[in-house]
Amino acid sequence: MLNTSVGTLQINDLWYDWPNGRNVNIIYKQLGEILYDVEWNNGTSYYYTLDSTKQCSTVHFPVGIPRPDFLDGANYLGQHYRDGFLCNLWEKVDFIWYYEDVLTLRPVAFDFYSGMTIQVMTFEVGKVLDESNWQAPVYCFEGADHPLPESPFGLMRLRDV
Repeated sequence: MLNTSVGTLQINDLWYDWPNGRNVNIIYKQLGEILYDVEWNNGTSYYYTLDSTKQCSTVHFPVGIPRPDFLDGANYLGQHYRDGFLCNLWEKVDFIWYYEDVLTLRPVAFDFYSGMTIQVMTFEVGKVLDESNWQAPVYCFEGADHPLPESPFGLMRLRDV
């Protein structure tokens, strides 16, 4: 996914594993660090780097990871073109606008109330992330947080809704 938040470019590899109650975002910031975001269905999220700074923040979001039926109750807004694709468009609680390719039913883009836009670059059903990538590093569990210098790509602000 390409995240074009306010003044920020980054590539985000999202690995979603609903049966095991987890997802991982690997966030490649433009000309910067790689940030890992491991999220669990119990609401616990670990934001960390694997570089020498060993930064790690633990955050609790009561909602956990998005459910497969996250669009239940959304308003269907019809078909619209987005990034060259004819899409079905849904809006949910004035928080997210979700674009889905009419032909393949694959996600095309997400727009958030904050102005953050995410374009889906590839979508690979069945591709599996190596198990070692699902575990936050040991320094995330050694007492006090080693906080990140900024909120991880606005997610903390977004999820406070």
